[in-house]
Amino acid sequence: MTDRALAVVRAGALTTVQDRGRPGHAHLGVPRSGVLDGPAAALANRLVGNTPEAAVLETTLNGCSVSPRSTVTIAVTGAPCAVTVDGGPVAWGAPVRVRAGSVLDVGPAVSGVRAYVAVSGGLTVEPVLGSRATDLLSGLGPAPLTDGAVLPLGPPGRAHAPVDAAPQPAPPAELLLRVALGPRDDWFTPEAVRLFTSRTYRVSPASNRIGLRATGPALERARRAELPSEGVVLGAVQVPPDGTPVVFLADHPTTGGYPVIACVRRADLPAAAQAAPGTPVRFLVARR
Repeated sequence: MTDRALAVVRAGALTTVQDRGRPGHAHLGVPRSGVLDGPAAALANRLVGNTPEAAVLETTLNGCSVSPRSTVTIAVTGAPCAVTVDGGPVAWGAPVRVRAGSVLDVGPAVSGVRAYVAVSGGLTVEPVLGSRATDLLSGLGPAPLTDGAVLPLGPPGRAHAPVDAAPQPAPPAELLLRVALGPRDDWFTPEAVRLFTSRTYRVSPASNRIGLRATGPALERARRAELPSEGVVLGAVQVPPDGTPVVFLADHPTTGGYPVIACVRRADLPAAAQAAPGTPVRFLVARR
């Protein structure tokens, strides 16, 4: 019987299993989680013939290396990077046939942050609450990859997409995030709101799957009272006591006690997943 599995040779700085996440459980304190760059993950799955909900690997900055135990088709998308099989260069952003026992290496990101590795058949680790996604905040799902781990694969689906390469957006040189102000913008001074929507921030190295942290002008509160904890959503821009904004991403908490000055449009969040530390960030009030 064919061994449908993927062995991890080099786990990288942070590589996790991700899919579309587990929506609908916020009342249990469970965030959605799932891939940060949804379009890149969906493209990788399409290139290898998987359904859109198939689980993939999400790498962070320095990639990973894997070895299939049977011949598979693999595609790497997201952050541009060098991809090799047994040391020889192969295409990024295109389906690549990898024989059993060969090693596919996803190199460090040339630009951007996160690469997505889809394997024909998808990763079939045990689902939790309907999803195979690793949630770093709650601890649900499989643990981040470690060297030597073995991940099961499902049976291959339809034939992979017959393309040489697929167009993908470049990681942002400047991250433009369209926002709707509120619900707690009245907790900040008018000058703070003006600064938030007019000044340039930068992506902090402290950013992660929970939130994109920005460095820049501190936002002064108009109210000094404590805000009771309330529900927060994907894309909420929370402002902790140091006054610098945090954009909540896929592994965000479901409640928070700091005021939310604005919410980012969902369509702008994939670019946030690829914004490297130091990238300029601007918050723009969205026009209806």
